[in-house]
Formats: sequence, structure tokens, C-alpha cells
Amino acid sequence: MKGYYFITGAVLSRAGNLSDVAAAVAAGVRVVQYRQKQGRTRDLVAEARQLRQLCRHIRFLVNDRVDLALEVGADGVHLGQEDLPYPEARRLLGPEKIIGVTVHNVAEALAAQAAGADYLGVSPIFSTATKADAGAPTGVELLAEIRRRVSLPLVAIGGITLANAPAVIAAGADVVCAIAAVVTKTDVKSEIDKFQRLFQYRDQNVF
Repeated sequence: MKGYYFITGAVLSRAGNLSDVAAAVAAGVRVVQYRQKQGRTRDLVAEARQLRQLCRHIRFLVNDRVDLALEVGADGVHLGQEDLPYPEARRLLGPEKIIGVTVHNVAEALAAQAAGADYLGVSPIFSTATKADAGAPTGVELLAEIRRRVSLPLVAIGGITLANAPAVIAAGADVVCAIAAVVTKTDVKSEIDKFQRLFQYRDQNVF
């Protein structure tokens, strides 16, 4: 798959996760990641189950929480460098689930590929207010270097807007994710449509 990858952003959202994900599905997004760092586990499970139902015909991933992914029958997880190690996540999830890994440099990218990750999230490309602990921006130069060194699908995350997304795609991103540029807007579907059109004439089979 190439295109826009939706990650929930409840803190910034005008309409809330359920409305945003429904809009993403309507816009033809093929992957949704549920990222919710705060809240009681039972509340997260309840919301994740609702989102899983909305995403029943597309890929539904959970950020960080392997236990939550298993509880709601998600298609996989996305792991940060400080989250559960990939081998342990794979042992718990089994061979069929998708596991993506966030990387911040070439060494992490090569290690994640060698471990067996299904895709890499390169982050943060630009400065972002969405994730306080995202670290220093990597820029498109690092993205291009990782593209030369690994064969996995690359998801570019962090500070991406409609204005800078073309440069990110040109540097080698297979997929882009923009949270603030989408969920803070009145018409989420319309904003996602604009990102999707950037990939209109590109190969659609990545993962």
C-alpha cells in the first residue's frame, strides 16, 4: 500500500477518535493506528473495540500495547524504540500479525529489518507538537539514506503537512502520516483526500 496512514490524535482532535477514524475509512485509508497513551485500560479496550469494528475491512494496528492489540483482535502493533522489544512482541502476537517499528537513524532501521519488522516508521521527519518525546527532527536526508539501505516499506511521521509531503515522498516514503494537519481541521475526510491524491499515480502495493 502507498498513501496516507492514519494515527489517532485525541488530544488535538476536534471531533474525537471515533469520528476521525470513520472519516479516515470513508476516505479510503488502508491502515489505521490507535495511539492513546492515557486512560484506564478498560476504557482503552472499549474504544479500541469500537475502532476495530469501524476498521473491520482494513488494517487496524495498536500503538505500543501488545496486550490491547490481542484483546481487541487488532491486525498488529506499532512499536517505539522504548516499547516492548520486537522479538517478545512477535512471540506474543504470532507470525501473522503486522509489527511496525519506529526508527530514528540508519542503525535502528537496519536492526529492525534484521529482526523481522514488517515496516518502519521514520520519525520525526520535521518538528512536531503531536508527540512530546519524539526527539530531534531527522529531515528528509535521513529518510533518503534509510531508503537506500533497507527494503522494507517506510512510513514517514512527524510534522508532515500538505506543503512538505511531496518532498517526503520524493525522498523515499511509501506512506505518510500527518496527525495535526488532519485531525485539527473541520473536515477530516477532505484533508485526508488531499494527502491520498499525492499518491494517485503511484504503485499501490507495498504492505
